[in-house]
This record gives sequence, structure tokens and C-alpha cells, in this order.
Amino acid sequence: MSMPPGPREPAALQMAEWVIRPIAYLERCRREFGDLFTARFMIGDIVFVSDPHLIKQVFTGDADVLHAGEANAPPLEPIMGKHSVLLLDGAEHMRQRKLMLPSFHGERMQRYGDLMAEIAHREIDGWPLGSPFALRDRTQAITLEVIMRTVFGIRDAERLARLSEVLSRMLEIGTNRLAMAGIAFPALRRTVGKTIWDRFFALRAQADELIYDEIARRREDPATPERDDVLSILLQARDEDGRAMTDVELRDELMTLLVAGHETTSTAISWAFDLLLHNPDKLARLREEQAAGGDEYLDAVIKETLRVRPVVPGVVRKLAEPYTLRGYELPAGIRVSPSIYLTHHSPELYPEPDRFLPERFLGGGPDTYTWLPFGGGIRRCLGASFALYEMKVVIPAILARVQLAAAGPPEQIRRRAVTFAPENDAMVTVTARHGERAPLPLAA
Repeated sequence: MSMPPGPREPAALQMAEWVIRPIAYLERCRREFGDLFTARFMIGDIVFVSDPHLIKQVFTGDADVLHAGEANAPPLEPIMGKHSVLLLDGAEHMRQRKLMLPSFHGERMQRYGDLMAEIAHREIDGWPLGSPFALRDRTQAITLEVIMRTVFGIRDAERLARLSEVLSRMLEIGTNRLAMAGIAFPALRRTVGKTIWDRFFALRAQADELIYDEIARRREDPATPERDDVLSILLQARDEDGRAMTDVELRDELMTLLVAGHETTSTAISWAFDLLLHNPDKLARLREEQAAGGDEYLDAVIKETLRVRPVVPGVVRKLAEPYTLRGYELPAGIRVSPSIYLTHHSPELYPEPDRFLPERFLGGGPDTYTWLPFGGGIRRCLGASFALYEMKVVIPAILARVQLAAAGPPEQIRRRAVTFAPENDAMVTVTARHGERAPLPLAA
């Protein structure tokens, strides 16, 4: 078996650099070894890929050989559970995916629009005038409530607040360095990281109790079939054999939608404003288009934000059997990672790749294998349309209500567990407020 070339440093040093300075590590490897290289980590070798032709090969390859679920399990199972669609492979993955797909139909997304806007406007009402604050914290408040209302379908304010608080505290622990180490090395959960993991599991138990209680209430509610939140739709879903989801499956998919669709979207929105506020000509053009009632440039801004600042830096497949990639015979057990970050920052694909240029996406959509913030193939993110639609609602809501100014230099990238977020959470200041918002119906 042969492997692509890669750094020769000990696995422990390479992994430390990947965790602490991921961008520098990726860019160094590409400079030295090109668009296909092997990283040697303590958790095993990973082959990083940023050639679109090879990415297409991986995304369209045999899912029985290229296991995404098995590859995702170590970092995600403690939160999402083993029945998450992200952690399944083969027939069971396709069963869960088919059951969930109707929840994210385009027409259904638009029915959530008024609710998303109302939540955004209510949050913006509380933003301080003249005092710097972390925009990512505030966009997180928006996206968390959107998930609670549209996915979980919780309408009771007290129950909404209780579950939101527990889930926020639980997810925040996941960004702790000791917690991240415990994801890679489970033995650390019982030693140096025991205290923080004990707290995580206690919070997860509280969240599970609330989620299972909500599932039970909804099963007993005769009005559930008439509701259009995701939980209610999943309760009615049946597979080809007439089987419904179990409570455990429902819990794991709800948690998956929360984790995959909450922090990622809030981070993307905060990145969009960090980029816009440091590129005033782009912001001015977007404001002009919004005032005229258009949305072509907004769409380009969102696509370029997700290109230059992808929230998830890559996806992974674990080989169930030997696999050939550009002539290299990779052994079973190796992980192959199409690198979203490196692909999006390839100067051959995107001239001046580090510049924020929404104009790249005017007049045509991006290529399937060169723009991949949501992954690709049969594993492409189920919530991609939901995330894009939410960004198209929340960004204009912020533009319509407040004038923002950056409260610092352009943000650097820092790792938050498996995501890339603004280093200082996108510090901004509200310098002016615009007209009063029109009241919108608050209905799930």
C-alpha cells in the first residue's frame, strides 16, 4: 500500500498544530505537498484532498466503501447519539435521510420565514446602542430560538427557556480544549478531563429529559398531525416498511438538527457582517440592492461568505476497504478528508482567494465540487436550504434595523470544536437605529 506524501513530524506534533493552528497547518501542507497529502495524527492518518476531480470521486464513490458515518462518530456521537443521520452508513443512513428530507422541502422553508424574521427583530430590539458586543453571541440567540420553534416546535415560553439554557450550556462545553481532547481520546474523559465531561453528561441528561418529554407530549397531542414543525412531521413519517422513528431515533435527529443547524448558521451570519463591515463598498452595494427590493447580491454575499470563511473546514470518509486515489493504494481504515477550506482558498479556482469578492457569484451558481460548504454527494447537509434561507432572512433584518460598525480589526479564524469561528466572536457596535419594524405574526 502507498500513501501520498506529507509532513514528517511526529504524529503528536502534527495533531497539536492541526488543533491549535489549523489554517497554518493546512496551508503549509499544501505549499509543500500540493492538493493531496497525508497528515499523521495520533488518532490515525488522514489524507486531505483539495483537487475538485478527486473530491468528485470521493463524493460520488461507493458509500459502502467510503463511510461518512463511521468517520463522524468520534467527535459527534457524545452529543448527537449513535442514531444520528450523520453517524449512520449504508441502508440505515438512507432510511433516516429519506424520513427527514420532507421536513426541508423548499416550500416548507418559506412558511418559516415570518417566524424567523420575528425572532430576529425581537432580538435586535435588545442590542445596545453605542456599546461594543459580540455579534456571534446575538446571532446564536436568534438561531437557537429559530431551531427551538421550527424544529422542536416548542411554543411554551417557560419550556423554551429551560431547554435553550441547558442546550446552550452543554454545547459551550464542547468548545473547551479539554473537552476537545476528550473527543479524540475518550480515556481522557475519565482522567484529566473528568470534571468537565461529568458536567457535560449531566447537562446532556437534563436536555434528554426535556426532549423525551416533548416527544411524549407531541405523540399524545391530537393536533400534532396538523402542525408543521419538524418534530411533528417526523412523528408522522414512515419508511418503506411502514416503520416510524423510535423515541431514541427522534431524540438523536433533533439533537443533530440543533447542533448542525444552530451554531453553524449563527457563525456564518457573524462572519458575513465581519466581512461586510471591513469591506464598506460591498456593504453599500448590498444596502442599495436591499433598498431596491432585490436579492441577487445578497445571494452572492452569502455564497462568498461561505467560501472565504467556511464554518466547517472539511468532511471525512473512513475507508471500509482499500481504495485507489490518484494512483495511491490507500489501506482500509484510513480517513480521506475533502478539505473545504483548502478548496475554497485555491488560487487556481478562485483568483485572489483571500479577498471577499461577492461578485464572483453574480451571473451564475458555483460549481458542485469547488464550492462545498455543505459537503456533497448523498451526504450533503440536509439542512443546507434551511441555513441559506435563514441567512437570507436574518441578514436583511439586521441591515433594516441597525447601522453596525466593526469594533476591531478583521477577525482571525479560531477553532470551536469542529467549526471555524471569528476569534473574538465578531465584535460590533450599533451606531444608529433605523425605523420601527412592522409587526409580524408569531406562529410556529
